[in-house]
Amino acid sequence: MMQYENLIDKLIDLGLEEDINTGDVTTDSIIPESMNAVATMTAKQDGVISGIEVIKKVYERFQKDIVYTPYFKNGDSVKKGDVLLRIEASYPTLLKGERLSLNIFQRMCGIATETAKYVKELQGTSTELLDTRKTAPGLRVLDKMAVKDGGGTNHRMGLYDMAMIKDNHIKMAGGITKAVEQVRGNIPATIKIEVETTNIPEVEEAIAAGADIIMLDNMDNATMTEAVKIIKASGKAIKTEASGNMSIPRLVEVAATGVDYISVGALTHTVKGMDISMNIQVEK
Repeated sequence: MMQYENLIDKLIDLGLEEDINTGDVTTDSIIPESMNAVATMTAKQDGVISGIEVIKKVYERFQKDIVYTPYFKNGDSVKKGDVLLRIEASYPTLLKGERLSLNIFQRMCGIATETAKYVKELQGTSTELLDTRKTAPGLRVLDKMAVKDGGGTNHRMGLYDMAMIKDNHIKMAGGITKAVEQVRGNIPATIKIEVETTNIPEVEEAIAAGADIIMLDNMDNATMTEAVKIIKASGKAIKTEASGNMSIPRLVEVAATGVDYISVGALTHTVKGMDISMNIQVEK
């Protein structure tokens, strides 16, 4: 999380700006700042935890001296009815941070929970689960943190930390070989190059061109198996990624082709938040 601390801070600031803006006109009119209370968040379904430290950061925007007690850590599995965390703070603080903290927590736990289902299917194979850039605008860092907490592996964060040569790039460059040459001549050697392929001739060209990773896009299992054999036979340390309409029922058979990674956009582009409730009680 530390690597993306500034991005997370900006996200929280934006969330509070759109929700609180000039103030909580209802709470500020009724509840004194001096009134203290205790809030608990409870799982209303089984799931996997993600976002524990982000919730603390939300509430510390309002009050630095909150007493924050998480009962689980990121990546932990929880059961319906488990109390996830406890916050002691002023009553207004708890109310003002409730919606943003729940929105973030429910989304992150939802992503982690779904990711864990995919990862479970891949147990016993050597294939890792990858996320994609199909995230909610502004929330990518949190979405990817949640994937990791669910046991998945993060793909590139954006367009800047890995080169991904896709069909449009290949067309404009005049082929895979020329595309790889142009990109490699324009970026640091530390940045990896991935090439999207859809058939065996493209795979063979990507190998010869010097791709670090080869994406096998929308291939059937037989073609993927052949592609992986060709790549391994090349003797080059090239990783393989299967992509395109990947679902849980397909994972085991796709992993059996020998690919290193399976990327799944649905982990973050179709998110069902985990059901979590928050209860606030006045301190006596």
